[in-house]
Amino acid sequence: MAADEPEGARQAGRPPAAPRHTRRLTDKILIAFHHACDQGDYEVAEEMLRILEMMITRRVTSPDTNRRKNMESLVAAHERLWLLRHPEKES
Repeated sequence: MAADEPEGARQAGRPPAAPRHTRRLTDKILIAFHHACDQGDYEVAEEMLRILEMMITRRVTSPDTNRRKNMESLVAAHERLWLLRHPEKES
């Protein structure tokens, strides 16, 4: 039995449950960005931002109700990385 299957799913003859995704991919990438910053790996953090920016700014077929929040998070992430790379400029 797979780890993500509910107890007794196989015995009841039901197919394995589909994995649940509790966070959006953009949220996971943003978490990875912050983790890279915390570890001091600014190259990886910058790459995570590049990927996040591509995902947020590309044209989507359905309107994203969280677009403004996503853009605010992206700007804040860019600001964090800049401040980490330029600590002498922080006031």
